Amino acid sequence: MLGMSHDATLLFNAVIAILALILMITRLRIHPFIALTITSGLLGLISGMPLPKIVKSFQDGFGGVLGFVGIVLGLGTMLGKLMAESGGADQIAQTLVRAFGRERVHWAMMMGAFLVGIPLFFEIGFVLLIPLVFIVARRSGVPLFKIGMPMLASLSVMHGLVPPHPGPLLAIGIFGADIGKTIFYGLLVGLPTVIIAGPMFGAFISRYVDIKPSEELMAQLVREPQTTKLPGFATTLITVLAPVFLMLLKTLVDVTLPEGHAMRDLMDFIGNPIVALLAALLLAIWTFGIARGFTRQQVLKFVDQSLAPTAAIVLIIGAGGGFKQMLVNSGVGTAIGQLAVHAQISPLLLAWFVAGVIRVATGSATVATITGAGIVAPLVALIPGTNKELLVLATGAGSLILSHVNDAGFWLVKEYFNMSVGETFKTWTVMETLISVVAIIFIMLLNLVV
Repeated sequence: MLGMSHDATLLFNAVIAILALILMITRLRIHPFIALTITSGLLGLISGMPLPKIVKSFQDGFGGVLGFVGIVLGLGTMLGKLMAESGGADQIAQTLVRAFGRERVHWAMMMGAFLVGIPLFFEIGFVLLIPLVFIVARRSGVPLFKIGMPMLASLSVMHGLVPPHPGPLLAIGIFGADIGKTIFYGLLVGLPTVIIAGPMFGAFISRYVDIKPSEELMAQLVREPQTTKLPGFATTLITVLAPVFLMLLKTLVDVTLPEGHAMRDLMDFIGNPIVALLAALLLAIWTFGIARGFTRQQVLKFVDQSLAPTAAIVLIIGAGGGFKQMLVNSGVGTAIGQLAVHAQISPLLLAWFVAGVIRVATGSATVATITGAGIVAPLVALIPGTNKELLVLATGAGSLILSHVNDAGFWLVKEYFNMSVGETFKTWTVMETLISVVAIIFIMLLNLVV
C-alpha cells in the first residue's frame, strides 16, 4: 500500500479499524456490540484475510473470551445478587466504613483487592468485588471512582505481574526465571504501583469524572436487604473468599507436589476458577439464601434476575474478544513486535516496550506477555547478567499499557461503571498506562540493587 512495507501496512490497517470503531460508537451512536462486529470484519477485509478466515477468527475470539469470561461473569453475578439481597454486601460495606472511616475507605478497598487479586484472574476479582464498590460508595458517600479505582488497579497489577496468573507464569517458563523470586519482586513492585495508580489517582480523577452507575445494576447490587436475618461479617467474608481460598490451595499444592500426584490432580480441578466460583455460589445459596429464610423459589428468582442486566455486557465483551483475535490473526501483533526488537535499549526496557506495542495492537495482556517474552528471550540470551525475574515483571508491566477498544477489560469496566468511551479512556486507560509506566520505573530501580 503506497509503497509501505507489509508490517507498516498492517499497522496502518489496525489504526484505521480502531478509529472507525471509535467513530461508530461515539459519533454514529451504534451499539458497541454491532460496532465491534462490523469493525472486526472491516479489519479482516483490508488486511487481505481470506473471507472464511475472517468469520472463523471472529468466532474463535468471541468464543474464546466467553468460554471463560462469560461463565465467570454469570457465576459471579449470581453470587453478587445473593450477597446483595441477603445484606451480606451491606455488612462488609458498613464494617469497612466503621473500621477505616469515610476518608480512608478507598484504602481498605485497595488492600482487599490486592490480597484477593493474588490468586484470582482480573475478571473473577472484578465480579466478586464490584457489588462492594457500589455499596461502599453509597454507604460512605464517597465518589464511585474513588472507591472503584483502587480495586481496578490492584486487580490489574496482580494480573499482570504476579504468578499464578497465566501471563507471568508462562513468561517465567520462557525466560527460565525463579517463581518464588518473581512473586517476591512482583509484590515489592506491585504495592507502591497500586498505591499510586489506585487510591492516589482515583482521588484525583474522581474530581473530574462524575460516574453515575446503571440504575439496573444499582437496583440489583445496591439495595436494602430482603430479610431481617442478615448474615454476619465472618459468614459473608468466608462465602465471598471461598473461591480465593480454593485457588490459593491449588497454587500451594501445585508448588509442593509433583505432577501426576492424585491430590494435585484433584486440586487442579477444585481450584479451577470456574469450579471454585461454582462452589462459592452453591455455598452462597445456603449462607445468603436458605439460612436467611428465603424459599427455594425466591433464591431461584434472584438467580434469574441477576442475569438480565449483564446480557449486553457479555455480548460486548465477546465481540471485543473477536476484534482482538482478528488483530492477532491478521499478523498485527507479530509485525509490531518484530519492528520493536530493533531498538538498541536495555533488555528490561526492550521487554517492556515489545510487550507494550503488542498489547496496544492485540488488546490482550496475556498474549502481549507471552508473545513479547518469546520475541525477547533469544536476544536476552546473548546479553549476560540480565535478571530473569525482573525481565518477567518488565514484560508483564508492558502488557498492561494503554488498554483501549480492543481489550475486553475496557468494555467490562465501561459497561459496569456506565461510562462513555471518552470517560473510559480518561479513567481506565490512563490508569492502566500509569500502572505500566510506574511499574517499569520501580523495576529499573530494583534492578540497581538486586
